[in-house]
Amino acid sequence: MGRTRTIFFILSVASLAACGGSPEQSAPASTETAVAGRAKTDPPPFAAVDADRLANAADDLDNWLSYGRSYAEQRYSPLDQINDDNIDALGLAWAIELDTNRGQEATPIIVDGVMYISTAWSKVMALDAATGKVLWRFDPENIGAKAAHACCDVVNRGVAVWNGKVYVGTIDGRLIALDAATGAKVWEKITVDQEKPYTITMAPRAVKGKIIIGNSGAELGVRGYVSAYDAETGALVWRFYTVPGNPADGPDGAASDEALAELALPTWHGEWWTLGGGGTVWDSVVYDEEFDQLLVGVGNGAPWNHEYRSDGKGDNLFLSSILALNPDTGAYKWHYQANPGETWDYTNTQQITLAELEIEIDGVTRKVLMQAPKNGFFYVIDRKDGKLISAEPYVYQNWAERIDLETGRPIETANARYLDGPQMVLPGGIGGHAWHPMSYNPKTGLVYIPAMTVPLVYEHNDDYEIHPGRWNTGVSFTDPPASDELKGTREERRAQMQAMQKGYLVAWDPVNQEPRWTIERDWPWNGGTLSTGGNLVFEGLPNGEFEARSADNGEALWSFQSHRGIMAGPATYRVNGEQYVAVLGGYGGSMGMATPDDRNKFIPPNGIVMAFKLNGQASLPAYEPIARPAPAPTGEAFTQAQLETGRDKYFTYCTICHNGPTNPELNRTPYMQNADAWRSIVIDGALEDNGMASFRDYLNNDDAEAIRAYVNTLARDLAEKETAAQ
Repeated sequence: MGRTRTIFFILSVASLAACGGSPEQSAPASTETAVAGRAKTDPPPFAAVDADRLANAADDLDNWLSYGRSYAEQRYSPLDQINDDNIDALGLAWAIELDTNRGQEATPIIVDGVMYISTAWSKVMALDAATGKVLWRFDPENIGAKAAHACCDVVNRGVAVWNGKVYVGTIDGRLIALDAATGAKVWEKITVDQEKPYTITMAPRAVKGKIIIGNSGAELGVRGYVSAYDAETGALVWRFYTVPGNPADGPDGAASDEALAELALPTWHGEWWTLGGGGTVWDSVVYDEEFDQLLVGVGNGAPWNHEYRSDGKGDNLFLSSILALNPDTGAYKWHYQANPGETWDYTNTQQITLAELEIEIDGVTRKVLMQAPKNGFFYVIDRKDGKLISAEPYVYQNWAERIDLETGRPIETANARYLDGPQMVLPGGIGGHAWHPMSYNPKTGLVYIPAMTVPLVYEHNDDYEIHPGRWNTGVSFTDPPASDELKGTREERRAQMQAMQKGYLVAWDPVNQEPRWTIERDWPWNGGTLSTGGNLVFEGLPNGEFEARSADNGEALWSFQSHRGIMAGPATYRVNGEQYVAVLGGYGGSMGMATPDDRNKFIPPNGIVMAFKLNGQASLPAYEPIARPAPAPTGEAFTQAQLETGRDKYFTYCTICHNGPTNPELNRTPYMQNADAWRSIVIDGALEDNGMASFRDYLNNDDAEAIRAYVNTLARDLAEKETAAQ
């Protein structure tokens, strides 16, 4: 039922106006990086990043210049001052509490002693990377109601830097360039039709003087594309649509026209364009400098169910694919599709990592891309032409017997497409690996994947109705059927399925396509990883721990309790000769909104950005758990018809956002006690600016009252349960 955000302005310095500003601006800390024409001791200009610096980012030990550190997005740093011998001395150097308890997913960018981060609601901060001093802040003042179009929280994964500017994509679909020295807005472009359910959560990429940005929203019904904007002026350079539009409308006049007409259009059927078709580019975009190509990860279909989206026919290019494009023009070069006719919410938007590997079949070094997408297979693909080299499961999966290496296509198992009744599928739509970044360590030859097992039962929805702007899957999510994997009563099968939910840190050998070691955990949704030359792997966990393990054997070496679930990818850098490791804490995302756990009992603390160094002596702000309000149902009597309608509408519109610990639990909200107050929020949009959109387009007053009736029954059940537990 939309998203509400908790707003706490508790930072120690004054907020800036929406256009930026810099009352706290100061010179960045000096670093060991020399800038042309100046001595090493002179403070460099802010975000002095150009093509040469990005091309050599992997060898720049002081800085973390782009989302994955370098163009290859290996998330590996050779820094070894912090290593497996002295990790016990690692301590907190500084910490800054953020202004919201919504999810934090950004990887910090560090340039010449200045850290640039984005936070929930697409806000941006610049910090002194050695001290944590806030240099400036920027609030894009999003359209709050667009939070209802964010499938997976109002998160943001990071910024890009180029030629003195910082770039951020906003939850309401804008791309904004900021002055890196002051935070003042330089230019702003609306990149989507804001009347449609598009959002942006991805980190932009700076490539050859252009800023590359995609968008999100496939579940809600949009058509995906990726765009390139001139970094200096904001002018649109090119756009590539990932799926065809309505043929009656003719070509788009875009870089994708030829590829869509010749390759994609023949693979679509029915009237897919009514919900856009999906295929959003919402995370992974990598520049492959060696082949001068942009590698783009493409998402799932809209709706999920292939039967409804395309009459059950055709591969539906370029869904669930990796696209290679010309970075100058956006022209098509090649593609690889992992899931033809995608029907499970399987995406290939997960991180794409570039490397050179010694492939045993011919004994030569192959320039490859590696990806662990949602479907559970680890893919090694030749970057030259997109030819599949190998693919093996990195987590347990049951939807495919194997991937045929000759055709590149999966050999699907019986009823994988859930046409002959309900089917428990692994991985489920949440994926074997979601957006959480993996890292590749060239010294160990291993990829460190934050993996998970979250099963989902799919069933063809015979009563599917389109809800424009809301979730459209065409799938019924039902009780798990009896099978070789699940046995016993319905309750027993539910318990067995729940017990399958696990998280893993998988150290994967991409040459031999097998795990070297695996750490199993009792929860999914573990944070992104960072690997270093000090034989270390850093990862945050949803229980608040930030930990380091030995990169070669997985031995636990160090941990720090942050009291905030950590999802984001860490970064490491060096200032004045000291190595730091930084990470953002703040639980959320799709699991945080839709999946309940013990944290539902407490109001989440505000997010935090933390930096660690050897012998760091700083302390976190004091943390005291604050219990959520006790359920307070009214004594009203409601009709059975109201309760039945309310239950249906509640599960259709509300649980996707209000079932987990991120947003307020509706069975605890005091608004259920007052019909007028409830209606003012649900129908009139009284909290739209805070992210809780009006649902007047989907619900009438009677529907809203029916939901309030059902929520009251949930509150009574919860009150009885908590009273009995005392």
